Amino acid sequence: MGEPGFWDDNESAQKTVVELKSLKGIVGPMEELTGSTQDLAALFEMAEEDQSIEAEVTTEVKRLESILEDLELKALLNGTNDGAGAILSINARDGGTDANDWADMMLRMYSAWAVGNGYSIELLDRQENEEAGINHASIAVRGPMAYGYLKGEEGMHRLVRISPFNSEGKRQTSFAAVSVAPEIDDSIEIDIEEKDVREDRYRAGGAGGQHVNKTDSAIRLTHAPSGIVVQCQNERSQHQNRATAWKMLRAKMARREEERREAEEAKKYETQARTGFGSQIRNYFLHPDQRVKDARTAHYVGNFNSVIDGSELQGFLDSYLRLRAGK
Repeated sequence: MGEPGFWDDNESAQKTVVELKSLKGIVGPMEELTGSTQDLAALFEMAEEDQSIEAEVTTEVKRLESILEDLELKALLNGTNDGAGAILSINARDGGTDANDWADMMLRMYSAWAVGNGYSIELLDRQENEEAGINHASIAVRGPMAYGYLKGEEGMHRLVRISPFNSEGKRQTSFAAVSVAPEIDDSIEIDIEEKDVREDRYRAGGAGGQHVNKTDSAIRLTHAPSGIVVQCQNERSQHQNRATAWKMLRAKMARREEERREAEEAKKYETQARTGFGSQIRNYFLHPDQRVKDARTAHYVGNFNSVIDGSELQGFLDSYLRLRAGK
């Protein structure tokens, strides 16, 4: 990074910066643990002579146990693409306008979690719903192990609440589907035949203002053999939208290959959790009480808002990692 011209290629430079952060995230805590063992040994000796130091010893042990637990979780992120950035897409499903609003709430939840954990976010695509919320949206989450942490979020998310869009105040159940794919580096080969991909151009839509284009700049790509569809309308030009759409397609294809490998590995483990749009992975309740519970890991939080604002989402990500590792 200290070499002249390092920042001349900003995209390449950013990849190196992300790699550095990822390495520091492992090496830093390891060095702290190693260095702290000598201090802890000295504290134990002092506590044998002075009982007033016992509380300090207990506090230090808990601190080091927390660092060690975090490192053990990171050690579980050893998949092929776990260190990559993530392309996360959210689609409103059953539930009418409530589902559109729910999809928008989830988009804010993941964005808040990402920002709170030092990740950067780029909005790739967003289609507003005419009444409220969104039909779908895609974001890129970039930073160390973003994909490794987020890939377990793929599946159906269910919300139960008193509908703000129902004049009779009835309880409404709505669904949003999340898909997560690794943001693949151009150096990684993904076998996609251009003849198998249909490109459609259309006019970007939205609520008005800057979201509406007067030309057909939005791009939709359909990979015929797999049925995978991606689209991008958030960039300024058709060329930029096309480049981003191809990046999203490569990510989806990489995820498809990863799912194939995971399915083969899953046969070895009876506790393997199902993921994908056919499964309901988590339930969020605002009525009759506030709680969030994961259907795979049974991880539970009794405060809906603390999950939806991103502050307690990490517990669900960690519990899924432990499930996958059989811990």
